[in-house]
Amino acid sequence: MNQQYMGQQAEAAQKLGKDGMDAMLRSFGSLSKASQAIAVEATDFAKQSFELGTATMEKLAGVRSLDKALEIQTEYMKTSYERLVAQSTKMTELYQNLAKEMAKPFEGMVAKAQDQASKAQDRAFAVAKDGFNKIEDEAKQAA
Repeated sequence: MNQQYMGQQAEAAQKLGKDGMDAMLRSFGSLSKASQAIAVEATDFAKQSFELGTATMEKLAGVRSLDKALEIQTEYMKTSYERLVAQSTKMTELYQNLAKEMAKPFEGMVAKAQDQASKAQDRAFAVAKDGFNKIEDEAKQAA
């Protein structure tokens, strides 16, 4: 292999390394932003759950009949379940968006790497074919 080709390959590898580092930093930036949003959402949900539980306990403390206590408890369970389902859906969306945002910086790199691998394979086949043809020609001349 000639030195110019090796230099080009070294430059390509250096650029790929730099692009990879840039993509990783952008990906971590997405992680940081999304993690903050997820933490805020989880904290808000926990705070609201605590407030709902406290309010329910206060209601139960003032109850004089079993029927009313069961009604309050049933309403609390129903509300808690509905809130949990809604929160689970919201958190799932946040995590899905996080995964998408973290992958975005690497999408271009993957396509570029696939293209470069395909070109390298084509070059390798061409070199191998040329070598085979030379050997074949030399064999014919020797015979």
